[in-house]
Amino acid sequence: MSVEVTYRILEEFALVYPLFMSYLWMVGGIYYYFHWERPTGNRIDQPPALPEYPGVSVIVSAHNESFAIHETIESLLALDYPEFEVIVVNDGSTDDTAEILDGYAARGDIRVMHLAANRGKAAALRVGTLAARHEFLVCIDGDAILDRYAVQWMIRHFLSGPRVGAVTGNPRVRTRSTLIGKIQVGEFSSIVGLIKRAQRIYGRIFTVSGVVAAFRKSALHRVGFWDPTKLTDDIDISWRLQMDHWAIRFESNALCWILMPETLKGLWRQRLRWARGGVEVIIEHAGGLHRWRRRHMWPVFAEFCISVLWSYTMLALGVSLLISQLLDAPALPQLSEWLPSWGGALIGLTCLLQFAVSLVIDSRYEKGLARFYFWIIWYPVVYWFISILTTIVAVPQTLLRSRNARGVWGSPDRGEQFDAGA
Repeated sequence: MSVEVTYRILEEFALVYPLFMSYLWMVGGIYYYFHWERPTGNRIDQPPALPEYPGVSVIVSAHNESFAIHETIESLLALDYPEFEVIVVNDGSTDDTAEILDGYAARGDIRVMHLAANRGKAAALRVGTLAARHEFLVCIDGDAILDRYAVQWMIRHFLSGPRVGAVTGNPRVRTRSTLIGKIQVGEFSSIVGLIKRAQRIYGRIFTVSGVVAAFRKSALHRVGFWDPTKLTDDIDISWRLQMDHWAIRFESNALCWILMPETLKGLWRQRLRWARGGVEVIIEHAGGLHRWRRRHMWPVFAEFCISVLWSYTMLALGVSLLISQLLDAPALPQLSEWLPSWGGALIGLTCLLQFAVSLVIDSRYEKGLARFYFWIIWYPVVYWFISILTTIVAVPQTLLRSRNARGVWGSPDRGEQFDAGA
């Protein structure tokens, strides 16, 4: 096969793959909306009545959250649910998070557990789970705001499905002061939301949302709870539950308002950690996927592996372009071929169409999304570039990482509007 033919194949794959996945997600999201989402009604504040209301333990993992923990706890105390407890695990915070939490605990509003040193989110969640009084858990981050009806929306899945091990909520971005923040509003709607809806259609979800998810404690016990050595506790626990034949569901009505990075440095660190966590989990579980009983995991496994292949394909195309310019090789692509063309225009239009679909679906949860519509056109430019680079870097870093290293956390970039140092 000639160099030119090889290049053309790679070029077609680089163009067709994101287009195919985009339309797959749109079709899946639309089907999910009409099959599961729309029948529940149009009002988040009117969740369906449950046959029973079992007790729920809300677990908050916190590390240096003094600037946001007030809002988080106040949102939990306002939950519309008959019986629940709030457990906050202070994971070795070095600011005044401990004092704030002790103040709430002294009033009897919450239970607090202090870890002397930073042990990582997985360890904090494990400690909170072991101290929980109830079978059903709702886990959120220490800087998130949970909607008052979210618990009831998630618990209904456990009552209707005895094999449901986890329910992932619907995170909504509230950091919107920069271009990066505005694009993420569209990303979580048109990319993350549609992906989870589509994955729910074909059986398995790649990961619960780490910032808001509910779990069945007995299911966690069967798989050994969260692994403190993993980089991404949410991806790891999702795969271990589903490999043990527990189902994970997506609940679009379980809203949770979250903070996201608004700087390139913060975004890079976050997405690199996500990419490394995905690679880590795929490597660990690939050997057990050959069994027919685990066939429902094949689509999400294939989707991730092909996305990694696509990233390296983009790298190969970029390198070939560089070589062609330096060596003036006629068989390789020239710079003029990479200028805007019908392919780039099709990707841009598809991106706008995808966000339009998600805009219609998500308009029931959040008003005013239309003003972010044309910001999403920058998604392929900003986020694809970061996604490609983080995936390329994540594979070798994950392969070289010590398997026994503990996944501790620091204070991430939470956006310019919510600067922890302010």
